[in-house]
Order: sequence, then C-alpha cells, then structure tokens
Amino acid sequence: MKNNFENYFSETNFDFLEPESGHIERFENKLKASKKSEKHSWKWLSVAASILLMIGFWFGKIHQKTTIDLADISPKMEEVQGYFVAAIHQKTKIIEKNKTSENEFIIKQTLAQLAKLENEYQQLLKELNKQGNQKKIINFMIENYQLRLEILDNMFKKITQIKKLKNETYI
Repeated sequence: MKNNFENYFSETNFDFLEPESGHIERFENKLKASKKSEKHSWKWLSVAASILLMIGFWFGKIHQKTTIDLADISPKMEEVQGYFVAAIHQKTKIIEKNKTSENEFIIKQTLAQLAKLENEYQQLLKELNKQGNQKKIINFMIENYQLRLEILDNMFKKITQIKKLKNETYI
C-alpha cells in the first residue's frame, strides 16, 4: 500500500507554480457573471409562473358562478332566502340545545325530514339552473323553506309539551 502512494506521488507531476497575474480578478469576474445569469433565469421563471397563475384565476372566475341560486334571481328573492336560511338555522340550534333523552328520537326524525327537504331543494335548484327563471320552480323552493320552518315550529311545540309533561309528573 505504501508503494502505491509513493509511486503515485513520484509519477504524478503536480503544479506548484504561482497562478498567472490577474488570476483572482478573472475568477471573481466569472463568479459575478454566473450569479447574474442565475438571477436572470429566475426572473423569467417567476414571470412565467405569474402569468400562468393569472390565467388560472381568470378561468376559475369564468367557471365559478355557473349555477343560479334563489338569491341570484332578484334582490327580493335574496331577502326571502336570507330570512328563511337564518330562521331555519336559528330554530335548529334551539332544538339542538333542548335535546334530552326523552325527545332525542323525535329530534332525529325531524332532522331526517329536514335533510330530505334539503335534498329536494337541491333538486329544485338543479331544475332552476336547467330551465331558467321559472315561477313554478321558485314557488316550490319557497314552499320548501316554509315547510322546513313549519316542521321546526311543530318540533319546538312538541319539545315544549314534553317539558310540561315532565314537570307535571314531578309535581
């Protein structure tokens, strides 16, 4: 092994001479030139990425609002939908807060009915988008909201009756 190293160093001609004058300046100039080319390539890449991003947002915006909702028909319909959605949400929260072991089954049934009505509403929404602004479909959508509120009101009355019966049995 020792012979291999000795042979290698004795046979290899190493350059122990000083570099030519101006070597350091030439080396620094080459480094600066390579840094400039790296910055330049990143600029083009960032510009291309920005353009692609803007095109993507533009296509997304075009395809974003292709469905019509009840609120999109007129400001009055937007107000009606807002009222029904808020009222349904509020009454559902109240019923959920009053959930006990005595009324849990009834509440589950009511929520299942509301889920069915929501599915029917989504079907009506699809029909509205297919057929356009038709009064018959709009009326069915409003009736769907009214029916949901009616179911929630009846549920609240049943919960109140159950509470009264429970209080009467304790007295």
